[in-house]
Amino acid sequence: MLREAMRGIDHQQSHMFSYLSPEQRVRKDHPLRSIRTMVDEVLAQLSPLFEKIYAREGRPSIAPEKLLRALLLQMLYSIRSERLLVEEIDYSVLFRWFVGMNLDEEVWDATTFTKNRERLLEADVAKEFLARVVEQARARGLTSDEHFTVDGTLLEAWAGAKSFQRKGQKQPPGSDDPGNPTVNFHGEKRSNQTHESTTDPDARLARKGAGKEAKLSYTGNLLVENRSGLIVNTEVFEANGTAERDAALVMLEQLAGTKQVTVGGDKGFDTADFIAECRNLYVTPHVAQNEGRRGGSAIDGRTTRHAAYAISQKKRKRIEECFGWLKTIALLRKVRHRGILKVDWVFAFAAAAYNLVRIRNLAALPI
Repeated sequence: MLREAMRGIDHQQSHMFSYLSPEQRVRKDHPLRSIRTMVDEVLAQLSPLFEKIYAREGRPSIAPEKLLRALLLQMLYSIRSERLLVEEIDYSVLFRWFVGMNLDEEVWDATTFTKNRERLLEADVAKEFLARVVEQARARGLTSDEHFTVDGTLLEAWAGAKSFQRKGQKQPPGSDDPGNPTVNFHGEKRSNQTHESTTDPDARLARKGAGKEAKLSYTGNLLVENRSGLIVNTEVFEANGTAERDAALVMLEQLAGTKQVTVGGDKGFDTADFIAECRNLYVTPHVAQNEGRRGGSAIDGRTTRHAAYAISQKKRKRIEECFGWLKTIALLRKVRHRGILKVDWVFAFAAAAYNLVRIRNLAALPI
């Protein structure tokens, strides 16, 4: 008869020395390994840019490579704050390995992390990082150079409705609490022409549609290629009636060349001005027809009769998957930075994080 297994002893002892590295503790097939490989290749390419940002003399700061890896973890694991991010790096072997820290290495203070991050926010690192990731996907044959989709979405700003005050008015009259005043703006006509946020002046009051609640927001815009649904470019504009079309033209202009390309879009892009500008950029507009538009749709049968138009209309819906990931996983439904430049930086970097996950998933698919 077999004897029962001996019960282990609940005994913990602090060891003076450790002979294990984070590399040994992370399993070989962990999803972050392939992402770390892609990230390291991009960071090596960006090294000359980092040399320009950082001074050659003075007190050493946190390595930009470690900062960017940490910010990627924040988006990949939906960590809501930088203070919590630093705490999790402190006790997580996986996070330490990804960032590039030994087990006995002291983690930065949260305020030190934030101050060093500001240097990267002031440079165009995020757009360069995104471009390098897209180049990796292109080298693997994962992207299309001919067929694209554009769209935009509202990103709620880090500013409350109480901060949206009449321009030139520093504090509501009769305020009982300067930090959190009682404000009754019901019945008051408020618009972006007469009011602005005191905490984030770049944010604009906008709503998703008729009957929806108006919130201080930005417009986050994406240019996505249709083969694998990878994000090629991003732009953040002030939220207004033409922001999506204006941002789309900016991104398409950067894409324009001698090769004819197509761009899909929803009914909001079916305007005569947008269609004309697309054709000037050597871009064939495959946007959905807006039959209710005054004067009729700007897209006629010369475009809709082609099979490529139907394919573009089918593929364009995949851009919503990108927006869903950015808002849900990267926590950009409500941005945590103020000012359009910082929001644009974070939006582009989150798009790069999405691409890394997407490329890793595509590589894992059976051939």
